Amino acid sequence: MRRVALVTLVVHDYDEAIRFYTEALGFRLVEDAPRPDGSRWVVVEPGGDGPGLVLARAKDDEQRARVGDQTGGRVGFFLHTDDFARDHTRMTAAGVTFLEEPRHEPYGTVAVFQDLYGNRWDLLQPAGH
Repeated sequence: MRRVALVTLVVHDYDEAIRFYTEALGFRLVEDAPRPDGSRWVVVEPGGDGPGLVLARAKDDEQRARVGDQTGGRVGFFLHTDDFARDHTRMTAAGVTFLEEPRHEPYGTVAVFQDLYGNRWDLLQPAGH
């Protein structure tokens, strides 16, 4: 079996990113290990069988310029839920910025939100769940 296991997300700061993903989005911190070069190996995951995120601190100007716009302004990340109303309410209370009101599409209930750096995400409850 093959699957995407991890996806790298370039961030400005490890600790602020860990706080956002664990506290505001409810992800689990899987690993936070120092590396010999002074960086850290930080992995968070939402649970389930999807990929985790490697939170990688930007090292130079080129990487810093991409923080928050890693997908050219498009929705680049999709967070599935089995209870849209629950997660939308919890995330809103935690300060997550939603860029639209929830909408019902043939494929499910969805709303676009942004992470602490401006990357766009879909919160999505697939139809039939």
